[in-house]
Amino acid sequence: MGIVKHIPNTITSMNLLSGAVGVILALEGWPEAAFICMLAAAVFDFCDGLAARLLGAYSPMGKELDSLADVVSFGVLPSILLVTSMDADGWWRFLPLVLAAASALRLAKFNTDERQTTDFLGVPTPASAMVVGSLCCFIAAGHDMTLYSLALTPWFLPVVALVMSLLVTSEVPMFGMKIAKGHKLMDAKRIVFLCLAVVAVVVTIALGAHWSLAMFLVFTIYIVENIILALF
Repeated sequence: MGIVKHIPNTITSMNLLSGAVGVILALEGWPEAAFICMLAAAVFDFCDGLAARLLGAYSPMGKELDSLADVVSFGVLPSILLVTSMDADGWWRFLPLVLAAASALRLAKFNTDERQTTDFLGVPTPASAMVVGSLCCFIAAGHDMTLYSLALTPWFLPVVALVMSLLVTSEVPMFGMKIAKGHKLMDAKRIVFLCLAVVAVVVTIALGAHWSLAMFLVFTIYIVENIILALF
């Protein structure tokens, strides 16, 4: 058990390492590579929890390490991607950094909120990061589409950062997709989400757009669906 108990923390460390490499790549002008690092971090983030459950290797340190890694991979990295994707020289180019602070606040709140076990209150930081990261990756791909033209305006990305900052720190109920004991995974809202996600992928392929558009649409659908459910 001595070695086994360190496996989840090792996987979590790979999450942190992926995020750190992604930040460097973003600063050096490689947004697509940075987003791939974010995707790798998300895979490690999923696997560390799964490994902890399968091995029974839970620890307070692991919980804190997981949040520290997520701050880098899903807070700092998407903020840096937004800043480096903006075509602006004014002070507002630094507004996206608010998302890093909001993500850290959301993760600290999550660690101390016993209501968030299988579902969430506020947009999870990985979902927020995927929306931002995929959007920046799509901008870098340079497709001549409405979303691309809109994203190049000087105000669009700062607004995205502020909206996502509000959503991650909000109390909007968000359903989770974790496989947990006693947790009903497949219900109507999750089935609707999966169906719409498939449609998003098909639309992306039909348009011949960059694969990052599918990621952007899928996670945007997830957030919008939850907001609609919370309102009605």
